[in-house]
Amino acid sequence: MRKHRLFLLLAGCALAAGAAVAAATPPAGAPAAPPPAATAPAAAERPLTADTPMTTVTGNTFLAPTGWAVRVRGPATILEAPEHDSWIALVDVAAKDADAAVAAAWAAYKPQAKWPLEVVHDRPDRFGWTKQRNYEYQTSPNERRDVEASTHYAGGGWTVAIYDVSQPVGEKRAAQVTLIFDRLFPKGYARESFAGKTAHRLDEARLAEIQRFVETGRQKLGVPGVALGIVQDGKVVFAGGFGVRELGRAEAVDADTLFMIASNTKALTTLLLAKLVAQGRLTWETPETSLLPSFRLGDADTTRRVLVKHLICACTGLPRQDLEWIFQFGGLTPDGALATLATMQPTSKFGEMFQYSNPMAGAAGFTAGHVLFPDLELGAAYDRAMQTYVFDPLGMTATTFDFSRALAADHAGAHAPDIDGKPAHAVMEVNYAVIPLRPAGAAWSNVRDMLRYVTMELAEGRLPDGSTYIPKGPLLARRDPQVAIGKDETYGMGLMVNTTYGVPVVHHGGDMIGYHSDMIWLPESHVGAVILTNGNPGWILRSQLRRKLLEVLFDGRPEAEAQVANGADIFYAQLAADRKLDTVPADPAASAGLAPRYENAALGEIVVSRPGGATTFDFGEWKSEVATRKNPDGTTSFVTTAPGLQGFEFVVGGAGAKRSLVLRDGQHEYVFEER
Repeated sequence: MRKHRLFLLLAGCALAAGAAVAAATPPAGAPAAPPPAATAPAAAERPLTADTPMTTVTGNTFLAPTGWAVRVRGPATILEAPEHDSWIALVDVAAKDADAAVAAAWAAYKPQAKWPLEVVHDRPDRFGWTKQRNYEYQTSPNERRDVEASTHYAGGGWTVAIYDVSQPVGEKRAAQVTLIFDRLFPKGYARESFAGKTAHRLDEARLAEIQRFVETGRQKLGVPGVALGIVQDGKVVFAGGFGVRELGRAEAVDADTLFMIASNTKALTTLLLAKLVAQGRLTWETPETSLLPSFRLGDADTTRRVLVKHLICACTGLPRQDLEWIFQFGGLTPDGALATLATMQPTSKFGEMFQYSNPMAGAAGFTAGHVLFPDLELGAAYDRAMQTYVFDPLGMTATTFDFSRALAADHAGAHAPDIDGKPAHAVMEVNYAVIPLRPAGAAWSNVRDMLRYVTMELAEGRLPDGSTYIPKGPLLARRDPQVAIGKDETYGMGLMVNTTYGVPVVHHGGDMIGYHSDMIWLPESHVGAVILTNGNPGWILRSQLRRKLLEVLFDGRPEAEAQVANGADIFYAQLAADRKLDTVPADPAASAGLAPRYENAALGEIVVSRPGGATTFDFGEWKSEVATRKNPDGTTSFVTTAPGLQGFEFVVGGAGAKRSLVLRDGQHEYVFEER
């Protein structure tokens, strides 16, 4: 599953939205990666000992991360990652246009590079830059690499950012990459700030502008339905819906429509933990193994060091390891899901950098449930704890982990474009995969219930009747920074705090198949919002709502709407570019070379079938027709095409005793062998 890191980071998408699928060591017999991926551009200086403000050759500013080395060669300022296989080059050039600027930048940085250009996107003016354009190159999965270039124009000159990074490094060091681009500004530029400004009252006209933004974005993105809620000074000022709950049906979305809120569940889970801290049942510093003795990670030292606060801080060094529960979840229990933790090894030092972990978040909730109801099964204990300590006291009467209950009620269906960009129902089955890890993302809710939660957060623990639900201390501790995400955002415990525009914005996103949501509040302005969507690419709309809310509250420069429109154009252009690379139905000759059945110890089985001339991979819990893709290095991939699950890429292995397929996520490789 492809994810182009540079574009996502420059566009401001949440790092927690999903794992990039990367490549590890090529399987035996696979062609070697092309020379450009393995050739260093230049010897670098000593690694930096702190995050360091720097300038490009012509004086544009940026931040260089701790541990990276920086070298200037001609017009190129080259940053080298500590792994010595990944580089970001910031190249100042004179050129007649963006295409010429990119050509000059490659000539200065790595003239031997030969990756084919896959797709080009224009991007709107932002942060003092104009004429922005993104160039994405086609790499082979066995290269373990993402390559992009991005043009920026200011003051009569071009700066080209080249992202030439191995996928494991790109995922592990995503927060450091964000740091580089958080402050990549033209010389002398000062970013817009709302610090010290008083927020406007959200009157009818301002609310109408937000509603127009949401509806326009919904239509542009092709999302069937959106629910939106806004609260100011303790009062709900808007709660309603846009579009429909289900394609092909007339029922409209409203404030009562249930959506999966996905990772927004995490903040509700840490709220439960905060309640236990307030009651003295545990502290944020309590060792996890003293509460849940069965808790184990793959590294004994890390296991011993994990305190309660570390379960959901994204700071333990454990990488994403989601494919196990996405591909093999039938019959999985919370105990079984947590057993995956014992296979997980840290890839960065404890507290060193942001790395998101759903299994760890699952452990956080199950630990809280176990403390309260030690005689119950972990899942049942968590469910009861959340109902009695969170949902009932806050009046969240519709919120549930019960999929049957949610699907029998007023709910929104999951949607995603098909491989041709046409609206379709998404593969709902995979959303059941999070149930065994439900503290990380399995709750269903609506904007009415979520606004009750956000209102309590804004009131610092008080309920609408003035009574105290939770003391301020343990509640606000969840916002304290545990690890940095770039320069302007930190991750606490299931909550992020963003200060990009000078005012703190507390938020968290949630993403599952066909469901994308966000909850947002500005503590200093007493304003909060919730947005729930039922289609890909809803994450573009939900991430830009934060900016739009600031624009309306503080009369900011209008940027959010252009970002949504551009995000939609890029999303569908990328779909079209990938479609050109894929053969559907799969190439018959390549399909004929597949084994009938494959197996991997961690991810289970693949059963290959050919109904009606198509080639289908059946993973047990879900299945998808697959396309074939010829890679630049001569290898062949089989790529899933089911709506919402496009892009899982299985590379045909090299010659050997058994046929094999190789699937990768950001920092792991899974080899399926012929059974």
